This record gives sequence, C-alpha cells and structure tokens, in this order.
Amino acid sequence: MMERFFIVLLFSFVASLLSAQPLIVAHRGYWRTEGSAQNSIMSFQRAAEAGCWGSEFDVWLTADGVPVVFHDATIDGIRIEDTTFATLMNHRLANGEFIPTLQQYLQAAARCPGIRLIFEVKPHRTPKRDSLISELSVELINKLGLAERTDYISFSKHVCRRIHEVAPTAKVAYLNGDLTPKEVKELGWTGIDYNAGVFDKHPEWPTEAKKLGLEVNVWTVDGKEQLQRFAAMPGIDIITTNDPTLLKEE
Repeated sequence: MMERFFIVLLFSFVASLLSAQPLIVAHRGYWRTEGSAQNSIMSFQRAAEAGCWGSEFDVWLTADGVPVVFHDATIDGIRIEDTTFATLMNHRLANGEFIPTLQQYLQAAARCPGIRLIFEVKPHRTPKRDSLISELSVELINKLGLAERTDYISFSKHVCRRIHEVAPTAKVAYLNGDLTPKEVKELGWTGIDYNAGVFDKHPEWPTEAKKLGLEVNVWTVDGKEQLQRFAAMPGIDIITTNDPTLLKEE
C-alpha cells in the first residue's frame, strides 16, 4: 500500500514539472488588444488585467533630463536624446495617449499590484548619459516604493554595471547576447535575457545559467508554435512575447 502511495506521489510530482510553464512578460505591455499601444500606460494596465507575470517597457532620457517611456530612439523623426520634453510632450502614441514620462508611467503601474515591472534602460550616446538615466531610474523606482517589483534590463554593459552599483540588491539582466552565463555571473548580474536566436545558437546556455543561479529570459517569442518550443526548453524561466495570452489559451 505504501509503495503504491509513493508511486502515485512520484507521478504527481513529474506531472507538475511537465505542466509547469515559464513566466510570461508582455513585450512593451499588452498592446495587441483594443485601445492599447506599445509602451502606453494602457498596455501596462492590459498586461496586468491579462494576468501577465510582468510587463516590459523602454526608457530614454530627453536632452533636458526627463526620462520618458518609448521604444525607438526617434518619434515622428525627432531624436529623443536631442530634444527637450517640452517638444516631445504633445506627441501621441498609436492609441492617442501622449508619450508618458517615466514618473507618469510608474505612478500608473503602482496602481496595478501583482505584476512585475521589467524596466529596460536604452543605451544612450555616452557613458555619462548611461549613468545619469540609470541613477534617475533607480531613484524614481525607490521613491515610488516599486523596488521590490522591478527588474532592470539593458543592452548596455555600462547601464547594467551602474544599476548594480546604485542598487546592488536589484535584479539586473543583460540583453545583448554576447556574454556567456559565466561572464554575466562574474559581473554580479542576476540573469541573461537573450534573443531567441542566441539560444538557438547556444542551446546549452539556459542550463549553464541555471547551474550558476542566474535567471533566464528569452525574447521576443511570438506565435503558439514558438511559444510552446521555448516553454519546453530546459532552463527557460521567463518568456517575453507580444502574444502574452496564447499559452494560457491551451
């Protein structure tokens, strides 16, 4: 009787492992839905409503030192780094929202508990500006009481270093894909957040990263077939996708 009990317990444990799926991050928020737009406040709210584990967003620093939430380096042909916020403030996103300041965005995010902020700091033109945007970002996150809910990511090694210096307990993941898990671990960062193509080229890296205690995120994975493929890949903790509800539909 006892032997049968342990066999049932073992099968239950294996089934739970097989059914477990990576955590889902909405790429630039959940914007493929009515009334939403990439990096809009609505896209964050929609990601929270959809039950996403996290919502990713991108941050630039204007010429006069105002952090804003937007993906591209330019908006309507205007380079954000070279432009004052007064010039940018009347530009609208695809859903009609004005381009949000980081403070506006974070204040709205604070009203959506239970979802993590995946905070991408864009690489700026100089190390000085990389440092400034990193410091301002951490300062504002701390001021609004969001440190426990925020993970930082960047393509810039300088940004990752500076955030780790000013927020040593924060999660910091590198995006560019040109460092091995061992090299990331040696820098003191907490994860790798690499493009799907990087893991296709180095399928051993997710497992290596897990052995080193690093978190593993893959981006940007769209379509049910690709989502299922990476959900089944050993070592993948998190999937960043423009289709954050597809795996839930199964």
